[in-house]
Amino acid sequence: MGSYTASAQHLVDEMKAAALADPARGLAFQGAPGANSDLAAREYDANSLPLPCYSFEDAIEAVLGGSVDRAIIPIENSLHGRVADIHFLLPESGLYIVGEHFLPIRYGLMSRDLGPVTRAMSHEQALGQCRKWLRANNISPIAHSDTAGAAAWVADSDEVGLAALAPPHAAELYGLTLHGTGMEDADHNMTRFVVLAREPLAEPPAGMPLMTTFVFEVKNIPAALYKALGGFATNGVNMTKLESYQVGGSFAATKFYADIVGAPGDERIDRALEELDFQTKSLRLLGTYPQARLRP
Repeated sequence: MGSYTASAQHLVDEMKAAALADPARGLAFQGAPGANSDLAAREYDANSLPLPCYSFEDAIEAVLGGSVDRAIIPIENSLHGRVADIHFLLPESGLYIVGEHFLPIRYGLMSRDLGPVTRAMSHEQALGQCRKWLRANNISPIAHSDTAGAAAWVADSDEVGLAALAPPHAAELYGLTLHGTGMEDADHNMTRFVVLAREPLAEPPAGMPLMTTFVFEVKNIPAALYKALGGFATNGVNMTKLESYQVGGSFAATKFYADIVGAPGDERIDRALEELDFQTKSLRLLGTYPQARLRP
């Protein structure tokens, strides 16, 4: 477990008490109050009680241990790609994806006004999404565990020239001066979040477009991936995401994370998954859930 700065801790304590008192409404997220994940939680479920957690592991453990019923975790960004470690954490957690949410990402530059800004602190994803702006303004990036946590750090720091890149409302939350907004390098900056729970959705909502997410490991033979994916092509199943990652440090065992449009129970998808299972060493479904944005 990590720790928060003094400026963030009292807000964390208030939110934690509320979420733990009503686990069914609790929605764990990684970061300090005011982080993008906090915003995503409130947008996804306006009735939720967001629970700040210092790390992704802490957020997942809050669900596994029953402290809250759900967690919301960022998985990929339109500018900076996938969020580090998530592809390892999700399959290993034993949790299931029960929903998704897309959050437009906007950043503001905020400080205590202790001289001209020369350094900006934020999560590495945020720094990557604003790297062109930072370079153009001769501001050095400093990595922090999350965006709002960086704002809280700056609020408690006396360092001259130090600022934070965080969601604009974090400036008011932590008593900082907001120098401007729109530091992200593209207007289409968007992060996709997934919502995790201990059990999969028993009955995905009828009449809604669905997504199914799974991970699989290919056999170490020629054309293994080609053979594994053939069933999706022949059955006309739309695969919207396919990413590889290494396991075990051997560079010999490759796993893949995939999203497809639709759900088991559809004959086409059942046939494609059956073929995938036959051609791979392992296959695990991570969940079927409603699409938050319609895929073709």
